[in-house]
Amino acid sequence: MRAPWIVTLVCGASGAGKSCVARPLAARYGVPLAEADDIVTALQAITTPEQQPALHFWETHPQFRSWAPERIAARHFEVASALRPAYAAVIADHVAFAAPVVFEGDYLLPELAAEAGAAVRAVVLDERDEGQIAANYLRREPDARQQRDRARISALVGAELAMRARRWSVPVVPARPWSDSLDRVEAALRET
Repeated sequence: MRAPWIVTLVCGASGAGKSCVARPLAARYGVPLAEADDIVTALQAITTPEQQPALHFWETHPQFRSWAPERIAARHFEVASALRPAYAAVIADHVAFAAPVVFEGDYLLPELAAEAGAAVRAVVLDERDEGQIAANYLRREPDARQQRDRARISALVGAELAMRARRWSVPVVPARPWSDSLDRVEAALRET
C-alpha cells in the first residue's frame, strides 16, 4: 500500500533502530530504500578535506575521540548542516519526478521534511536509553569498543533531533516496543 506522499524520511540517532523500521516500511509501501550514509560516502569520495572540511572532519580530526560527548554531539549537527543541501537536492529530485522512496539516516534533519512541503513526510525514531543503544550497537558490531561513550553521544543527538522535530511538527515515535514500531511509525506518518 503506497503512501499518498512521495518521500518518507526516517530520522533518528545512530543505534536507535532506523534501519529496522525503514526497511520494512519501504517494503510495505513498495518503494526503494535510500540510505543517507551512501550520500556521505559518495560526497567524501569526490571531495577533499579542503573542499568540504565538515564532511571529512571525523577522519581528519581523530582527537575528537577524547572530546566530551556533548561536544561530539554538537559536531554531529555541524556535519548534518553541511549535508543538508545534498539531502534537500535528493529529496527535491524525488518529488519533481514523483519517484517514491523511504530515505533513512542519522544525518537527516526533520526540518528537511517540513521545508519540502506536503510531498515529504518524516518521523524521528527516538531511543534515549543509553544501555539499549549500546546493546543495539553490540548486536550489529559485536567487536566494537567504547559502546557506552557512543551510546551517550547517540542519546544526546536523539534528544536534539526530537526537539527539532517538535519545533517543525514532525512526529517523534519511541523506538520500543519493537513489536509494533513499524505500525506506530506508519500511523504517525499518516496523522501528520
